Order: sequence, then structure tokens, then C-alpha cells
Amino acid sequence: MSRTALATIHLGALRRNLARVREVAGAAKVMAVVKADGYGHGLERVARACADADALGVAALGDGLRLRSAGNRQRIVVLAGPDEPGDLAELRRLDLDAVIHHQAQLDWLAAEHPLAGTRPLRVWLKIDTGMHRLGFDSSGIVEIHAKLRALPNIDADIVLMTHFAASDEFGNDLTATQIARFEQASAELAGARALANSAGLLGWPASFSAGTGHAENWVRVGGLLYGLSVVAGKSGADLGFEPAMTLSTRLISVKQVGKGECIGYAATWECPEDMTIGVAAIGYGDGYPRSAQPGTPVLVDGRPAAIVGRVSMDLITIDLRNVPGARVGDRVTLWGRDLPVETIAAHAGTISYDLTCGMTRRVLFVEDDT
Repeated sequence: MSRTALATIHLGALRRNLARVREVAGAAKVMAVVKADGYGHGLERVARACADADALGVAALGDGLRLRSAGNRQRIVVLAGPDEPGDLAELRRLDLDAVIHHQAQLDWLAAEHPLAGTRPLRVWLKIDTGMHRLGFDSSGIVEIHAKLRALPNIDADIVLMTHFAASDEFGNDLTATQIARFEQASAELAGARALANSAGLLGWPASFSAGTGHAENWVRVGGLLYGLSVVAGKSGADLGFEPAMTLSTRLISVKQVGKGECIGYAATWECPEDMTIGVAAIGYGDGYPRSAQPGTPVLVDGRPAAIVGRVSMDLITIDLRNVPGARVGDRVTLWGRDLPVETIAAHAGTISYDLTCGMTRRVLFVEDDT
């Protein structure tokens, strides 16, 4: 157990982040997006911490099944909708909302027989306003909306939604263009709107504010819920949110290595002087990024240090020259409250979401209420 990499999930941070989202969102309803196993934090535990959210967003029906099996009774939206006709019955059985984004899904719904005594399926209709991933072309959305409302098995209160492609770039006009396209396409249609993601919440108030004139607006928040930045060059803390995960391990070796000797696979890093090297029990087998470059920071017993050499499957090597007295057993923090995961992501050439979602089954997850 002493060698185990440890991911501590701060439930209090999740709750406070959700409360902060509500402050910014004003009158808008909040969907807490818990896909990808709660962005790597654990689906069920994140859902428990987000009990005050108006809905939970999952990527696929299987996640909805997991949450219902765990006793969760919140409104749950399956963001990819049904993948095949047989999913429709399961969506109804589990009382899940479905995003409808493709003609095939519309055809499956139209082919259903009227279901006496069954609650109509709640639907979110996705409009492609410029992301060009999922969604119906905006030019035909009025007709599609009418077809959905005419189906006997569909709830009449259809939520209209879209997805932003570049909302994290506050100076990029694409988001304003997408908002305008959405408003133009849906001007004749009644019902709730759901445009804003995490970055939309921070940078594009027109995507969710009451001033849009609709009876109800939603924000769909993923990264900010976990204290992860949605803006390049900033950490989640810079944006007023707390990291919900601390990843840590321990030193299992401390040794002296001479000047000119090389560290790790392929001997890519050479000691510039006689120095102390630590070995910590974590690697890409745990989800720590193999692409992390020498100089990527860590904390050893709370003091700053940096990795050297290549990340291997089970181990990293650490320059301990700035941590005199470091010993086997000292705690090594890979990211967390005192070391932003965004900093590690930048050194690894990726994004924070990739790192938190990448934890493997070797990592022991524990919860605290802070």
C-alpha cells in the first residue's frame, strides 16, 4: 500500500465550485457535467457532491445506468442521446433525458409505437451553429422541432441547445457568431435554451443571461466544477475555482549520482554536478503523462523540486538539490492545491482535462470533505 499513488478528491471543493457557478450563472439552471467518470474524479462521488445541481450531464446511457444504480434520482441528460433504437426504451426505463442531434435518432423516435402509460421522453434538440460535430443544421431546425413535438412519445417542453467551438478564446468572434446563429434559428421556438459551457459562463454572458428574453436558460459546466481552467495560460484558481483533485505518491529511493552520469531510459538527462536524485512511485502506468519533460515541477514534502529523465511506467526521477534532507517515504505531490494541474499539463504538451481523466486503476482514490 505504501507504493500506491493516491488521488485525493476534495468534496468540499466540488460543492464550493458548484456554488460559485450558481453565483455567476444568476437565474440560469446549472447542469453539472460528470462525463468521463466525473472528469476522472469518480462519477458517483461527484454526483453525490453535486446533489444541488439542477441536472447531471453524462456522455452515454451507461453512465446514466451507473448513477441510477447508485440511487441517484436527479435529472440526468445523456449528451450523445441514443446510439441505437433499443436505447429508447432504456432511456425511458431509467428516466433519462436524451439529446437528439441526428436524423437517424429522429427516425427511431418516429418509428416508435405510442406507449400508453409511459412518461414522454424529455428531449434536448441540438443545433449545429459552427462546431460542426453533433447537431442539426440550423436552417432546418424549425421543421425538426415541429416533427419532435408532433410525436406522441416526446415531452412537449423541448430544450434547445448548441455547443461552442472557441468560447475559451474571449477575443474570438466565433462564439458571438454562434450565439447569433442560434438566436436566428430558434427565434420562432418556445422553450428553454442551453448554450453556455464553462468558458461560456465566464466570457459570454449573452449565452445564458436573463436578458435573452427566454423563460429558462441553462449552463453546462464541466471543467470549472473540478477547478480546472478553461482559459489558456490560467489555472482554475486564477479563475476563482478550487482544484478538486490532489495526486500524490512517495519517495521510494534517495541516492547520490555523480556529475556526468545519466538518468533514466535512453540516458537523455545528464547530471550537471554531483547531486541527489529521488525516485517516486508513479509513472504512466498510473496516468502520469509520459510526455512530461525534465523540469516539470513536483513538491517533495511541500518543497519545490522537478523531474529529470524520462517518465517510465512505474517511476519518475526527481532532482532533489533544492530539498536537502529528503528521505524515503516523503510525500511527493504531482498536482493539487499547491501545484496547479495546468502547470503539469503545459510541461506535458496537453490540457488539464487529459491528466485528470487519465488516472488508471492502480491509483487509490480517497475522499476528504475539504
